[in-house]
Amino acid sequence: QVQLVESGGGSVQAGGSLRLSCAASGRTVSTYVMGWFRQAPGQEREFVAGIDWSFGSIRSADSVKGRFTISTDNTKNTVYLQMNSLKPDDTAVYYCAARFGGLRTSWYDYVYWGQGTQVTVSS
Repeated sequence: QVQLVESGGGSVQAGGSLRLSCAASGRTVSTYVMGWFRQAPGQEREFVAGIDWSFGSIRSADSVKGRFTISTDNTKNTVYLQMNSLKPDDTAVYYCAARFGGLRTSWYDYVYWGQGTQVTVSS
């Protein structure tokens, strides 16, 4: 079993930055794939970024490439999402998720989910 708790959301003006954290418990983060997703009102949950320690692979959505960075701190069993140059279109609830067996970009491939944290970007 894996428990995930996100933090770090908030409100920021366009062009600003936020760092989201996802603290994992139950198993060390290096043993599974971690992903960040987001969901805006009325829209489907979408992939933002993911990391697979086993193969050293990282993937990001085209909409956030060059602006968002996923990273980990294995000593703290925590995954981060550094978000820079934020835009109003980035406004959503951001979720941390985990799965075993390879990096995937579809939300339904992930088994474990955090409660979500709101990010609001004003123009």
